[in-house]
Amino acid sequence: MNGLIGLAGVLALLLGLGTAIGLMDRRGFSFRWLLIAAGLVAVNDALLTNLYGLLPDVIGGSWNWQGKILALAATLAIAACPGFGRRRSGLTLVQAPGSLKAALPVGLLYCAFFLVLALAFSGERATGEEIAFQLTMPGLEEEPFYRGVLLLALCQAFTGTKRVLGVDWSWGAVLSCLLFGLAHAFGFSKGSFSFDPLTMAMTALPAFIAVWLRLRTGSLLAPVLLHNFGNAVSLFL
Repeated sequence: MNGLIGLAGVLALLLGLGTAIGLMDRRGFSFRWLLIAAGLVAVNDALLTNLYGLLPDVIGGSWNWQGKILALAATLAIAACPGFGRRRSGLTLVQAPGSLKAALPVGLLYCAFFLVLALAFSGERATGEEIAFQLTMPGLEEEPFYRGVLLLALCQAFTGTKRVLGVDWSWGAVLSCLLFGLAHAFGFSKGSFSFDPLTMAMTALPAFIAVWLRLRTGSLLAPVLLHNFGNAVSLFL
């Protein structure tokens, strides 16, 4: 029940803030696509939690392998739908011409950010399963969703753009970053909602870098690799 209430809170924030932004530019706003984005968030959350514990965990382990795999499978199926498309969702290895030269220093900045965090917050010795999980599942599942199908849906909801640092930003791109932060920093437990500003900052800010890379290169390749680096680097220090 806590998970469902937390999800309801996220969806209320998305629909409320999204509608308010959309009303400022009605010609560039599609409420239908905003609803689709909300639906994507709901489906992703349900699968990550194994339908809130209703599905038995047949894979096992200390980490959420099954939830991640189910969520990834749904994301890939959605990306294959005509309204999305794998290429439009960033599921391609092809990089936009000239983008790698521009993306390299940004990628190094991303790595430096997480390296500093890893040095500042050293943890306990990792297990083999934890290393395997962090080197694969976070980037493979979260990037195709947040920087793939969800970003595409939100950019369809808010078509107005402004070119900043060489890419066309929309309110949809901004909202995708905020939703990524909320997924880690916002929840419901013990009868009340909780919000961790530090966690929000440490997840939403790198999300802006990942979105820039996705928009600049046209591919999820760099975001996936860098995401897994960010999650795993502390395990090797």
